[in-house]
Amino acid sequence: EAHSGRGLYDLTGPEAVKTGEAAAGIGRVEGRFAPDHPYLRALAHARGIGGKTAYPGSPMIAKALLREDDRITLAERHPAEVAALRQALTGADIRETDGVEMALSLVPPTPRRGLLMIDPSYEVKTEFATMPKLLKQLHRKWPVGVLMLWYPILASGAEAPLVKALADLPENCLHHRLHFPPARPGHGMTGSGMVVLNPPWGLEDSAAGIARVASGG
Repeated sequence: EAHSGRGLYDLTGPEAVKTGEAAAGIGRVEGRFAPDHPYLRALAHARGIGGKTAYPGSPMIAKALLREDDRITLAERHPAEVAALRQALTGADIRETDGVEMALSLVPPTPRRGLLMIDPSYEVKTEFATMPKLLKQLHRKWPVGVLMLWYPILASGAEAPLVKALADLPENCLHHRLHFPPARPGHGMTGSGMVVLNPPWGLEDSAAGIARVASGG
């Protein structure tokens, strides 16, 4: 993963309470998942480490679902986040480095099978332009890799250039968009987008299932 964050979060922490995203997100939909859904396994793993109000970031979700022979490499630039990540995900290869540089240096891996997650915060607005270029560059270097790019759907429409830049992706691509109400009046995020090159078999159906969970259907 190129932008790992701290891997484990507290839903009662000031950041989660301030935005209201936890209550409007996982707090609303947790009970809608089927009991055997892999996400609930990752959630239980996180709470086994951080307590009942813990929430797993994408690195911890990935690590909780690794198979015995899998390995995971994580990049994070901010020292405090790196320290928290190392405490939460013991045994992972965690690198205090720029995630874009790490991704370009590791692709293609040996063996060629693998998955790369790209999920910046988009606090740097130029990332809406640079991330599609990165995705395409990585695909040229690693055409058989599962490449995932997440982006927020915003009330301002700031993600529109990114979506437009992804219009010419290969046919073997899943572009899934999930819309939801703002967490609070005036909250800017109104959805979540995920682009997956070389999506694994069954992912499209699984994504549709997540959409039904989110909508309450």
